[in-house]
Amino acid sequence: MRLFQDINDPELVELLRGGAVGVLPTDTVYGLVCRAADERAVKRLYDTKGRDGKPGTIIAARIQQLVDLGVRARYLKAVEHFWPGPISIIVPADLGYLNQGVVGLALRIPGDDLLRELLRQTGALQTTSANASSEPTATTVEAARAYFGDSVDFYVDGGDLSGRPPSTIIRIVDDAIEIIREGAVKIDENGRVAR
Repeated sequence: MRLFQDINDPELVELLRGGAVGVLPTDTVYGLVCRAADERAVKRLYDTKGRDGKPGTIIAARIQQLVDLGVRARYLKAVEHFWPGPISIIVPADLGYLNQGVVGLALRIPGDDLLRELLRQTGALQTTSANASSEPTATTVEAARAYFGDSVDFYVDGGDLSGRPPSTIIRIVDDAIEIIREGAVKIDENGRVAR
């Protein structure tokens, strides 16, 4: 198990490319992560989390990475104006093992430049909040270690993230926006980001 201080450490990139599962700060909260294209790593992520039937969020550096996973470009074109930023959008997609038996997937292009640089090097990451199922999300690496110990391959220390809200989760239904979870970004009654 490795502890990193830099999210773009070349060794971290290689670990992720090699199928590692670990904890790192996202643009919102600490996330348990692995490469989304690695089916074995995704299974291990969900086994580690103790979660079934609830897919997390796939984060990517750019829309093309999501298309490369199998998400239809036309669904992404309709929502790309929300990104980059802490808005996760559920779109219709059936990507087998990534769906956890659920129709649709939450996707996000993070607003954090350092995180997007990591994603450019690793490809899209499957994420879920860094906590045991039904427990509070870890706001420090120490709290994440208390949940996962040596069952993950790495931790990236991003400091105390207790002031960061989770991403806002929305779904587009018949040209209307349904807010699933209000978080870091407020959406107004017209479906626009409230500034």
